[in-house]
Amino acid sequence: MSKRDSAPLVPPNASYAAAGVDIDAGERAVELLAPHAKRATRPEVVGGIGGFAGLFALKGDYREPLLASSSDGVGTKLAVAQALGKHDTVGRDLVAMVVDDLVVCGAEPLFLQDYIAIGKVVPETVEQIVKGIADGCVEAGCALLGGETAEHPGLMEDGHYDISATGVGVVEADAVLSADRVRPGDVVIAMGSSGLHSNGYSLARKVLLDWGHMDLHGHVEELDRTLGEELLEPTRIYARDCLALAAEADVRTFAHVTGGGLADNLSRVLPPGVVAELDRSTWTPAPIFALIAQRGRVAREEMERTFNMGVGMVAIVAPEDTDRAQAVLTARHVDNWVLGTVKSGKRTAKAKTGVAHLVGEHPRF
Repeated sequence: MSKRDSAPLVPPNASYAAAGVDIDAGERAVELLAPHAKRATRPEVVGGIGGFAGLFALKGDYREPLLASSSDGVGTKLAVAQALGKHDTVGRDLVAMVVDDLVVCGAEPLFLQDYIAIGKVVPETVEQIVKGIADGCVEAGCALLGGETAEHPGLMEDGHYDISATGVGVVEADAVLSADRVRPGDVVIAMGSSGLHSNGYSLARKVLLDWGHMDLHGHVEELDRTLGEELLEPTRIYARDCLALAAEADVRTFAHVTGGGLADNLSRVLPPGVVAELDRSTWTPAPIFALIAQRGRVAREEMERTFNMGVGMVAIVAPEDTDRAQAVLTARHVDNWVLGTVKSGKRTAKAKTGVAHLVGEHPRF
């Protein structure tokens, strides 16, 4: 066989579009998402969408500003959105996962940049994703400074996409919240979650959809809505609530409850030699948590290491500011309660953090 005979067949007029990347669709998507990005802005934004980089002027009477950054995604919650064909809420989840990490150290979120990887660009789908991101940015008080949409034919299926983002915030050097501020006697205040948030969906989907064969469109009596509506409930954005709380009360630090659960995430912001004792009897987890635990026969320890169990953010405050802190949160319509206290513990040479652990039993769970 000659070399000419063995050459691969090449279609006439080969193009990027024939390879699966539609530049025209990408440009149309940018046109559709532009109004959403425009409303998610701040006065410090210089220029607009379309440049190779976003510009942000760091204005204000900062003495010694520190920039804080955080990157995250939404995880397999996206599989639920894609299965239902509903793409306008996961963007809010994305913003929440990023800005609520930033605020833990006391940083005010300034701007966010997103990245959307998608098998095939459908402009209307991209618009809905970015709409959700813009909604979240407006709620968090940060700007959507820019982003990237990348079409990945052959790597991702047409209806699939993944999203991630990086956010930047600012905090004064002498106002950074950290474990160093935490003292025995401090009070732990819980802020209620809106549901599963954006963690544990691999287990939730396995239990409810794969093993339980539940219908995303089906009404679930315990939830008083469809399973799909419950699973797509957006993650609560606490950024502005936390900043307001830190401005009014002596907050030692915050802990964003994500993967790893309540105890593990709180331990990350405790200094060596202290123990945070958290009382389960102070709250009842939402029905979705009981549904997963019962349908999947998931042990309590596994539930608490995987899900937030109804606590999305934690504040550690000075004991004399407990009432003031709760009043601030209540005025901002944030469900809150005293979760526990910080006590002196045994310090070991190898310990890099303190310890948080749960005691007691949840009522009606």
